[in-house]
Amino acid sequence: MNLRLPLYQVDAFSDRIFSGNPAAVVPVPEWPSATLMQAIAKENNLSETAFIHADVDRWGIRWFTPDCEVDLCGHATMAAAWVIREELGDRQTPLILDSASGELHVTAEEDGRLELDFPARPPEPASKELYAALADALGARPETVLCAQDALAVFRRAEAVAELQPDMAALAAVDVRGVIATAPGRDVDFVSRFFAPRVGVPEDPVTGSAHCTLAPYWARRLQANQLKARQISARGGEVLCRMRGDRVGLAGHVSPYLHGVIQVPTP
Repeated sequence: MNLRLPLYQVDAFSDRIFSGNPAAVVPVPEWPSATLMQAIAKENNLSETAFIHADVDRWGIRWFTPDCEVDLCGHATMAAAWVIREELGDRQTPLILDSASGELHVTAEEDGRLELDFPARPPEPASKELYAALADALGARPETVLCAQDALAVFRRAEAVAELQPDMAALAAVDVRGVIATAPGRDVDFVSRFFAPRVGVPEDPVTGSAHCTLAPYWARRLQANQLKARQISARGGEVLCRMRGDRVGLAGHVSPYLHGVIQVPTP
């Protein structure tokens, strides 16, 4: 006998479908096993699948790539918040989500954006060994390399970031979750790309959690607490960043794409 679960696919950090970052959202009546959630995420084959579970006046959320569970994901949280508000009818704002990274809040803004309240992850200086490994794997020498949970490779020009053609096998061998490449923007404050082959995501279209490191770096460099950012992947997307001490607000639009039902083995 199979368990039938609703599944939504939502494009986050974009005001139109076929851009931004697609995430699957699966509401569950109780938490399935991690093995089953991982299998569903692998079958969906998106950079992230979010599982959400209602618990009294708040929600629990967990995120899976096709290869593993992660402790924080921006675009799938934004997609999940949209599903909770628009499809499941819980329109409280802020919406409270319990996660592996603590309590997260999502606020609906008047212009239609949703803003994530996430922990800031400011980067620190990296070792010469990490710089050398990243320069080789990225096929380009950054101006500097810093590191938080992800490595941050800073380039002088946006064109250098756009032209990167990384060696994914070499990047996967670097001992960091993912690699952020960034540079100053032209009509935005900064641009970025994000590579995470180590966790099964060669290039992520728009990465909320990466902006937990990007926002404090650029806020300090540009002496500004509100920043406009663009992730210049093939799909592309925009993130409005707001620094608030040790937290960062990440705001963006959401575009729903699909609503269906999946059938999986009964736990």
